[in-house]
Amino acid sequence: MDLFSAAEWEAIVLSLRVAFWCTLVVLPFAVAVAWLLARTDFPGKLLVDALVHLPLVVPPVVTGYLLLILLGRRGPVGAWLESWFGIVLAFKWTGAVVASAVMAFPLAVRTIRVAIESVDPAIERSARSLGAGRIRTFLVVTLPLAMPGVVAGAVLAFAKSLGEFGATITFVSNIPGETQTIPTAIYAAIQTPGGEWQALRLTLMAIALSVLALIVSEWFVRRLPKRAAGRLD
Repeated sequence: MDLFSAAEWEAIVLSLRVAFWCTLVVLPFAVAVAWLLARTDFPGKLLVDALVHLPLVVPPVVTGYLLLILLGRRGPVGAWLESWFGIVLAFKWTGAVVASAVMAFPLAVRTIRVAIESVDPAIERSARSLGAGRIRTFLVVTLPLAMPGVVAGAVLAFAKSLGEFGATITFVSNIPGETQTIPTAIYAAIQTPGGEWQALRLTLMAIALSVLALIVSEWFVRRLPKRAAGRLD
């Protein structure tokens, strides 16, 4: 007898799929915004910083509701995406990626920003004095040295996506086979008489996936500084 039912496997696979795409979408934008906040000064920087971290302090349901207003089929952005590109996000698994990405973005930015700020600006200035442009300096010097923080930010985004509930269920609902992830499947199970064992199985799977992600992250973080140091030598 299989440990998980077909519906539970669907929720597990969908959670991994959403978490993978969420991390892939979040990471480049998080790196760019983290560098902007860490290395530049501009008017309104405090406001931008506050807006980036806003999803951390408002209830996730509020974030999901705002996404529904903006990206729903009748929302200004959602209607435009559907009419011009045929893209529908509300009540679709792609919408779960968007909701997870919005919630994970500030965590990734915060982690990567700290890593970039820990890089000695004197090293960057030395690279630029030798003729490297700002972009090349970032790619060759700053990014390799900050890579452990980038990996940590990616893992946080992945883990946040695996555990995301409030914004996801508000924006894309809890549709089995389409938008039902592990957290929403657990919620459905505990609302069903006799569903405690199902909820426990999915909970243990969520813990196992999170622990595995942390182990992989630690493996990368331990090896990346050596590679970065080798590039600089």
